[in-house]
Amino acid sequence: MKKHMATPTQEDNRYPLAILRLTQVKARTGRSRSSIYADIRAGRFVAPINIGPRAVGWLEHEIDEWISARISESRGGVR
Repeated sequence: MKKHMATPTQEDNRYPLAILRLTQVKARTGRSRSSIYADIRAGRFVAPINIGPRAVGWLEHEIDEWISARISESRGGVR
């Protein structure tokens, strides 16, 4: 289910840039740390970006898109 996510540019302001940390991603998705990282390895979840030598975060709009896709799939939308 690997899907290319749109990446915002300076010329394209469709997405306000915000970075979520793991605690926020877990709260938004209702998923555990281990299931998030397992699904990243399997290509079923959004990969994080490096924000420091030992820190990662997720782009908020990519997490929102992932949540929207899960809602569509569960309601009989495109699979």
